[in-house]
Amino acid sequence: MNLANRITLARIFLVPIIMFFLLVELNLRPIQFAGFSITYEQILATLIFIIAASTDGLDGYIARKNKQVTNLGKLLDPLADKLLVAAVLISLVEMNKLPSWIAIVIISREFAVTGLRQVALLEGRVIAASKWGKWKTAIQITMIIALLLNNFPFAFVDFPFDMIASWLAAIITVYSGIDYFVKNKNIIPVE
Repeated sequence: MNLANRITLARIFLVPIIMFFLLVELNLRPIQFAGFSITYEQILATLIFIIAASTDGLDGYIARKNKQVTNLGKLLDPLADKLLVAAVLISLVEMNKLPSWIAIVIISREFAVTGLRQVALLEGRVIAASKWGKWKTAIQITMIIALLLNNFPFAFVDFPFDMIASWLAAIITVYSGIDYFVKNKNIIPVE
């Protein structure tokens, strides 16, 4: 197994660790200052999430640079991305930090675009990530970090950055999904 695939697998294995820190109460005293509160578990989960999310582009870069793109990597990389984002979104809903409809919109779009990509692969075509898909990923990661950190540092100035990022993530997610289907409508079999 090459380095790129190992990095992708590491991202998958980090998912349950992130969920553990988000959903299991270790009863550690929270950090509190100036009316702001955050748990050590949230900080650890956020740091691990940032590490996992940052490996997303790294594995693909290494695979392309070393000419080690494999079918396993093509399968595991998008799976790892979706597992990471879906697990954290579901955890955020469970923690009452994210409206469930936003999580459903984001996860549904991921399933739909993945299905479209699978149909394209069956026809020997690859649907590359679009600029809107890249923007979608960036805003989703930003939203998740803001929610995990209880809107830090914006909480100090009472600015709802986390909720604005959530709405923006939902809008860009829907738009990027529509964009994929419109640009690739010739792939969809009409029978």
